[in-house]
Amino acid sequence: MSQIFHRSTNTLSRATIFGAVFIVAALGGVIYIVQGSPFVTYAGVRKPQPVPFSHQHHVAGLGIDCRYCHTSVETSSFAGIPPTKTCMNCHSQIWTNAQLLEPVRASYRSGESLQWTRVNQLPDFVFFNHSIHVTKGVGCNTCHGPVDQMPLMYQAESLQMEWCLECHRDPGKNLRPRDQVFNMRYEQPTTVNPVNLDGRAFTDQDSLGAYLITKYQVRVGRIKTSDGQISVGDITSCSTCHR
Repeated sequence: MSQIFHRSTNTLSRATIFGAVFIVAALGGVIYIVQGSPFVTYAGVRKPQPVPFSHQHHVAGLGIDCRYCHTSVETSSFAGIPPTKTCMNCHSQIWTNAQLLEPVRASYRSGESLQWTRVNQLPDFVFFNHSIHVTKGVGCNTCHGPVDQMPLMYQAESLQMEWCLECHRDPGKNLRPRDQVFNMRYEQPTTVNPVNLDGRAFTDQDSLGAYLITKYQVRVGRIKTSDGQISVGDITSCSTCHR
């Protein structure tokens, strides 16, 4: 039987198959890059607010502690948005006629809350508790970035599951003593700058992290219960964040 198709047809068919595979792989790569980009995650994006509140000025410049405004961060799942009265504790005395602060004064007079735009927003299907992270020794700037250097607040990290799991798989690298959680200038231990805790001087983060995991009872690893099942207390289990 004579050959129906020219020999070049075989080459063309192979090229088509390889080309299709390449296009699918390239498309997958583009989707992966886009879904992790600021266009989707809003990382680094400064959102408009009713008042251009500067964390840099209040935290670094004036030395105001995070907890003065975010009062529930140590005891609640939600860090808390300060009421207008918190602002007026100071601004009834200083900058009383500044036009920039008129929305604050108007809110105080009317009793209507300022409509702040939330910066760090997780999906509704994700359970997140601020207090548990604080009590386990995770610093504010570990997740929120250099807040004391932000004239306008922005989301510092992607807040995607991959980013959360990176810490949950190895939390020791991000732990610090509880009394340093709100310290924006905290530095991890080195031989030159050790961290002193419980009568010990820690000169590296690995040893400090391992110590704090035990001290603060951070549940890591795949913990088996008496019946051989994986404990839901493992912070890498799905049910830890998806309930």
